[in-house]
Amino acid sequence: MRDQETKALLPLRALMALAVAGLALGDLLVKSAVVLTMGQGQLWDLGVVNVRLAYNTGVAFGLGATLSPWIVLAATAAIVAVLAVYLYRAAPGFNRVSRAGAILLLGGAVGNLVDRTDGSGVVDYLHTGWFPTFNIADVFVTAGVGLLVVGSIRTPALAPKEEGR
Repeated sequence: MRDQETKALLPLRALMALAVAGLALGDLLVKSAVVLTMGQGQLWDLGVVNVRLAYNTGVAFGLGATLSPWIVLAATAAIVAVLAVYLYRAAPGFNRVSRAGAILLLGGAVGNLVDRTDGSGVVDYLHTGWFPTFNIADVFVTAGVGLLVVGSIRTPALAPKEEGR
């Protein structure tokens, strides 16, 4: 029975993995385009949000920027791996909103993780002037967490199974 359940879930998990890979790839392509077309500190004024190349050697809001890049990379990789395993196992029980959140969260996390592997930090390029510079992967992570929260609120808890059934 367990093997049949696992086989039935493969298409869902494969589709989610493909979506995660697509988001991460899209993030990395945008970062590459920004790096290839802009010098560090150069600014493209788009109104509310500007494009400005910056490198974040830390994690959220530059925390950990003084740590060795390889320590930050290893810690980030461990967190992403644990998150991926959790989402792989839990996603079949998620509603559509939570699944979308899981895909966004993991896609953004993987994009930033891969970007970090060269040792120079994560490419950030979205600048508001009132918030730390960020990138589309950060938007994916934030939106993903939000959707996971909304999805968990919208889904009623499953009734516990009665013994003997």
